[in-house]
Amino acid sequence: MDIKTREENGVLLVELDGRLNSTTSSRLEKQIKAWVRSGSQKLLFDCENLSYISSAGLRVLLTGAKLVQKKQGQLVLCKLSPNVREVFEVSGFIDIIGVYDDLSQATQALE
Repeated sequence: MDIKTREENGVLLVELDGRLNSTTSSRLEKQIKAWVRSGSQKLLFDCENLSYISSAGLRVLLTGAKLVQKKQGQLVLCKLSPNVREVFEVSGFIDIIGVYDDLSQATQALE
């Protein structure tokens, strides 16, 4: 899985590309912890190119959301593929983590 980041107006935009599973989730978890330690409070995950997410990936995103919330911040997701969205819906995570259809909606949610 590839992870690309850029900061825009105080929001850390994280682009995920590939598969978020037990093999790749530990790397993302370390990155999220590092971003939060460095002061990032608004994390926006662009999941357009995320082709798969496992329960390990869900756990990492939930853990990240909780870490950011402790710092009075927020973690949101946007542009989930139908397969990834279905995993979020079936697991109930769609009601826990903010999920938006496009980048502008997700950005507005972080304001």
